[in-house]
Amino acid sequence: MSMSNAAKYGFRKSFPFNVGVWLGFLIVVALCAVFSTLLYELIPSIKPYMLVLGAVYILWLAWSIWRDRPHEDKKRGLSSTTTVFAGTVLQFVNVKGILYGMTTMSSFVLPYYRDIPTIALFAVILATAGFLCTLLWALCGSVFERFFKNYSKVVNAVMALLLVWCAWTMVSELWA
Repeated sequence: MSMSNAAKYGFRKSFPFNVGVWLGFLIVVALCAVFSTLLYELIPSIKPYMLVLGAVYILWLAWSIWRDRPHEDKKRGLSSTTTVFAGTVLQFVNVKGILYGMTTMSSFVLPYYRDIPTIALFAVILATAGFLCTLLWALCGSVFERFFKNYSKVVNAVMALLLVWCAWTMVSELWA
């Protein structure tokens, strides 16, 4: 969405959405830390089910991108998808972000750190890294707007195939 908003409305007008992504993701990562701590203490065998659920969602995204059609030029007016609120709320239904938060917290932070200030610091670092990545996506959307419009079928096919590969790597971890 960051790239799409920047392609439609420009980098500057899509910036509030990206700030919302940062804010929402910060909250989601903090909740993931709490949730994954409880989940792994109560049900340690849940990881395979979470991987499959995440892979299914990513395959749905790939299908949606594959079927997507080019959008009309909307550069003049702004959409409700460019607001801080939209970026924040999106993070609560962004399964990729939730999986990222759950995976990083449960695999790389919580096994080594248990104090709340350190966990909060990692949440800020992860959210800021995500924010910088969404800004990069927005910059790419803004810079490559004409390319995306002219070659939308090819771009969508490549993006969909990359998502399928991502889902495959998640599920193949079950057999490793």
